[in-house]
Amino acid sequence: MSVEPILGQLPADWSYTTLGEACRAGGGDVQTGPFGSQLHASDYVEDGIPSIMPANIGDNRIVVQGIARIRESDAARLEKYRVRAGDIVYSRRGDVERRALIRNRENGWLCGTGCLRVRLGENGHNPVFATYYLGHPKVRQWIVRHARGATMANLNTTILSDCPFVIAPADVQRSVAKVLGDLDDKVDLLRGMNRTLEAIAQEVFRAWFVDFEPVRAKAAGTIGFRGMSRDVFDVLPDSFASSEIGELPSGWVPCVLADLIDVNPTRSLRKGSLSTYLGMSDVPTDGPTAESWAQREFSSGMKFKNGDTLLARITPCLENGKTALVDFLGTEEVGWGSTEYIVLAPKAATPSEFIYCLARNERFREFAIKNMTGTSGRQRVDHTSIAGYKMVDPGSALLKSFGEITQPIFKRIVANRNEIVTLVALRNTLLPKLISGELEAPDLASLEATAVNNGG
Repeated sequence: MSVEPILGQLPADWSYTTLGEACRAGGGDVQTGPFGSQLHASDYVEDGIPSIMPANIGDNRIVVQGIARIRESDAARLEKYRVRAGDIVYSRRGDVERRALIRNRENGWLCGTGCLRVRLGENGHNPVFATYYLGHPKVRQWIVRHARGATMANLNTTILSDCPFVIAPADVQRSVAKVLGDLDDKVDLLRGMNRTLEAIAQEVFRAWFVDFEPVRAKAAGTIGFRGMSRDVFDVLPDSFASSEIGELPSGWVPCVLADLIDVNPTRSLRKGSLSTYLGMSDVPTDGPTAESWAQREFSSGMKFKNGDTLLARITPCLENGKTALVDFLGTEEVGWGSTEYIVLAPKAATPSEFIYCLARNERFREFAIKNMTGTSGRQRVDHTSIAGYKMVDPGSALLKSFGEITQPIFKRIVANRNEIVTLVALRNTLLPKLISGELEAPDLASLEATAVNNGG
């Protein structure tokens, strides 16, 4: 069988086959998920078995946020489409080069509508090695090149089955899978730490500015509140009063967002100048910090500086939670990105951390989503609606105190993000060399030490 040698010359004990043949040899297959006629909108429920859709396929990981769910009875009816640990899931349309390895957590979930499932089989090749092989730039390019469709790339079982696949010795597969997997596991750990750190900051925001817990504690006669300095606590009111936006701490003033935050502030960039660009795809859905950005010549788009918060305003990015705190520019550098961002910048005493936490707050996001207008599939919220969001001005002292408490949290998040960027760059450098046999799998500890000493 003639197979395109897309990685070039291989070591003597390596060989080429196709992904489909590799799966069949191990007792597996390449299979599409259920069609829409098998799973209707009415079949999705709030609590049930997760159904993996293209939107849930991240960087070799399943993204759980916003995942659809089905009843156990429907999952049993669609048993042939359920995934096992070691499967690899692809999107059938759009960004067809992205894939995700199914891990123990996702065992038994559904390969949903719009996805393809690759199963190497119980007697097949190492699935971790296979998923990294499929992440090789040349393999990704092959898949994109062979996907069909004039306006949107489409992938099917035949195309994916025909994809050239490299067979390496079992011990090589294990060692490559371990070093790349260990790097990704450390990245996952750091991302998990960042989610925890952000949750702490969000909890402080919710307690102080949404539920008014310190004021309620003072009204109940307590003499302090966890995490709040005594000086700040002592000047808090100890009662509540009615207002146009509901019950507020006495003396606190209702306002609109634009009173505290600069919405779409004026920034200057010369057309054609090389500037830092943040694409919408690189804006996180579940954390404050972007992990990748690029240098591009400025053409047109929203402009921002460090300390600004970027709020995606278009469907489905707004509903998916795409929001970023800008922290990757030089001191006075101006970056740019999509016209579909709303830029929220600090004004007077309002700290950047307060703005970001507000933009992530459920009540605010519900307001933004409710105020979207436009035709189906192209709905967006206007910046004037965001500027008019009704909230409360807690005063400069409390805002300053919130910033002092949360700034160290966000600094730790940025430090973790910088380590993530270094590890991902290391993985991306190693992957093609390991997968092609050009380099033997090294010791992870020595690799990390080298990366740190070289500044990433």
